[in-house]
Amino acid sequence: MTKKEGGLRTERRLSHCFLIAVPTYARPIIVTDAAINILPSLEDKRDICQNAIELAHSLGIALPKVAILSAVETVTPKIPSTIEAAALCKMADRGQIKGGLVDGPLALDNAIDLDAAATKGIISPVAGMADILVVPNLEAGNMLAKQLTFMADAEAAGIVIGARVPIVLTSRADSANARLASCALAVLFAAELSRGAALLKAAE
Repeated sequence: MTKKEGGLRTERRLSHCFLIAVPTYARPIIVTDAAINILPSLEDKRDICQNAIELAHSLGIALPKVAILSAVETVTPKIPSTIEAAALCKMADRGQIKGGLVDGPLALDNAIDLDAAATKGIISPVAGMADILVVPNLEAGNMLAKQLTFMADAEAAGIVIGARVPIVLTSRADSANARLASCALAVLFAAELSRGAALLKAAE
C-alpha cells in the first residue's frame, strides 16, 4: 500500500499522529510519531514535524506550538535527542519547517505546564503551551500515548500523514469511540488537503 510505485506516497516521509484528549488537560494535544518511524533520523523528524503542523492547521490551529521532547531542556551531547531538537529549531528558523513555532529540547513537564516551565526559568513561546509533542523515537511515543489512554482515561484518534491521502491506523485494543474519532480526523485532514490543492491550482 505504501510502495512509491503505488501512487500513494509523496516525497514526504510518512508519520503517525495521535490526537489525544485527556480529561485532566485543557485541550487536545498531538503526539508524534508513536507508530511508524522506529528511530527517525533528523530529516525524518523534519517531516514528522511538518506533517503534525499540517494536521494542526486542519484542526483550526493557525500557528501550532511544537515541542521537541527529550529528557531535559538543555542541549547535552550525551543525549542525542537534545542535539536533534536544537537542529530542528534552527531548521524552523531557516524555513525548512513551516507553519508553526518550534522549540526544544523540552522535557514533557516543561512542554505542557506553564508552572513547570517558569520554575526552570524557561523563556519560550512554546514551553507550557505545546499543541504538538514530537517524541525522540517510537518507543517513547508509544509508551506516552498508551499511558495517557490506559492510565489517564484519554481518548486518542490516530492517522498516518505524508501520503496523498490520510491513512487511518488504529490499534486492535482501540475502543469504538477511538476508531470513529480516527475516521473523523482523517476526514478533516483530507478536507484540508483538498483546500490546499485547490488554492495551489488557483495560483497557477
